[in-house]
Amino acid sequence: MATRIQITIDCADPALLTRFWATALGYVVPDPPAGFDDWTAYWRSVGVPEDELGDGDDSLVDPDGVGPKLWFQPVPEGKVVKNRLHLDLDVGGGRDVSLETRKQRVDAEARRLAAAGASTLRVLDTEAIDHYAVVMADPEANEFCLH
Repeated sequence: MATRIQITIDCADPALLTRFWATALGYVVPDPPAGFDDWTAYWRSVGVPEDELGDGDDSLVDPDGVGPKLWFQPVPEGKVVKNRLHLDLDVGGGRDVSLETRKQRVDAEARRLAAAGASTLRVLDTEAIDHYAVVMADPEANEFCLH
């Protein structure tokens, strides 16, 4: 039996990254448990100290229930080095799709995510191995790839 996972991303502004990654992935903020108007009320009810509560949404789930949950954990320090782990978003359609079509799809997604607050770091274009990707950073400089 496989183990379910949650991906935790350290950040300064969980609400900002929650909005960005909801746009990027098509994920949604999960509903709070029954009987609670919001997650803050729930976390208070289970004893989370006030100084550890965020001021907005801090997690996302795949609405289809397939992908892992994402949690944006507030931390005091900023990002200072390259990620040791990053997300690859398969937006091109895979190698069953022509390289030209994959490039168009990846570039269109890169433009969409740039409009949502991401920045482009570099383009990886290696036709000899049938590969095209765009390396980007989210609004807090966490790297991810579109391919």
